[in-house]
Amino acid sequence: QVQLVESGGGLVQPGGSLRLSCAASRSIFSIDVMGWYRQAPGKERELVATISTTSYTNYAESVKGRFTVYRVITQNMMYLQMNNLKPEDTAVYYCYAHHQRGYWGQGTQVTVSS
Repeated sequence: QVQLVESGGGLVQPGGSLRLSCAASRSIFSIDVMGWYRQAPGKERELVATISTTSYTNYAESVKGRFTVYRVITQNMMYLQMNNLKPEDTAVYYCYAHHQRGYWGQGTQVTVSS
């Protein structure tokens, strides 16, 4: 069982930055894959970024070069650093972990608007 809690969302102007945090209820050392997904109004949930146990990362084309996913294993935390935010990044962002099965956080709202 893994419980995930996101934080760090909010309102930011275009070109700004935010860092999302995902706190896990247990050690993330052996969790196969963790990642971030997002869902905009009227759209399906989509992958943003993932990170594996070997720290291999994968990004959606739309965020490459702007977003960085990383983990701090000793803190059981995963982060998503988002730079040069665009209005189209507006969505609810969800933390995801796969360990025998998939687990989701409750989501955090990110709004990019002037």
